[in-house]
Amino acid sequence: MTVVLQIGDQELSEPDLYPLLAQYKLLPQLAKEIIIDQAIASIDCTPEEETLGRQQFYQKHQIANETQLQEWVKYHGITPEQLAHLTVRDIKLEKFKKLTWEHQLESYFLKSKGKLDRVVYSLIRTKDPGIAQELYFRIAEGESSFTELAKQYSQGAEAQTGGLIGPVELNVPHPTISQILSTSQPGQLSPPHRVGEWFVILRLEKYLTAQLDEATKGRLLNELFQEWLSNELKKVTFEGTGNREQATV
Repeated sequence: MTVVLQIGDQELSEPDLYPLLAQYKLLPQLAKEIIIDQAIASIDCTPEEETLGRQQFYQKHQIANETQLQEWVKYHGITPEQLAHLTVRDIKLEKFKKLTWEHQLESYFLKSKGKLDRVVYSLIRTKDPGIAQELYFRIAEGESSFTELAKQYSQGAEAQTGGLIGPVELNVPHPTISQILSTSQPGQLSPPHRVGEWFVILRLEKYLTAQLDEATKGRLLNELFQEWLSNELKKVTFEGTGNREQATV
């Protein structure tokens, strides 16, 4: 059999590769790439997009000249045809995402908005409910600032910043904290709440409403694509045939 890969003294032929892909848990990755190629097969690129694709590909892989390009091609063992495919693959994939899901973005954005909105807030946490209640009243009555009490009493990393946290997306904090912040007004101080083993005092500083800008569109398109890809991967079957396996994509 023809040797297609030699590593040290080990010579590998084509029939050897599939079991090794399974052994090293690379079959799902292979299936994913095949699914993507099948999806973008009918997507065309303009000459300008092909040029842009090559520029982005060379920049991504730090290819500055023809010598480096040939070294990269040799190292990865690909043909010129495969290289041409790779240079426009990302552009085709982005076009596929837009063609498939762009019409869903507005409704998906509204559904996802709760996790996309961001907050800046201040937090003090302590395991002592009595201390939490005392600190709350001292802040509420203006006896002490939230910042100085957080530095002195808060028992988490936020003590280093005077209790200030964020901006973070609203789904990042504990669900109880997220719920309190989502119904608070900027500057509103919340009394101590039990969150797990802690008693926390919260004050919403800023509520940053998410906008459906280009960055958010790109993120949501990618989320929809990843969800689709995950579902497609679940349809892939690997069937054992003795010492071999067969994959159906």
